[in-house]
Amino acid sequence: MRKLEVQDAEIMKVALQQEIVRSEESRYDHRLHGVLLVCAGQSCYEVADLLGHSPRMIEYWVERFEQGGFSGLADGEKKGRPASLDGKSRKRLNEELRQSPHQFG
Repeated sequence: MRKLEVQDAEIMKVALQQEIVRSEESRYDHRLHGVLLVCAGQSCYEVADLLGHSPRMIEYWVERFEQGGFSGLADGEKKGRPASLDGKSRKRLNEELRQSPHQFG
């Protein structure tokens, strides 16, 4: 099988990483993938480089998974100031952002 290449791969890598952090579900899936890659034998450094996080963050995910199983990877309660938008407004804004064309470079 021939090797595939994505045009503007570095820019697309950043765009994909930003898209992943948009929702709780995708963040959970992202953590699952990180732990899966570690289970497959990749180092935390390799996984961190691929997924755009620090090696310490990958270690943290693995520790959370080992201590709490799948629920250990779920988003916890957020600290800090509460969101100023209600759920309906956040959902509408998210939908509008997803529909708008992405501008790169």
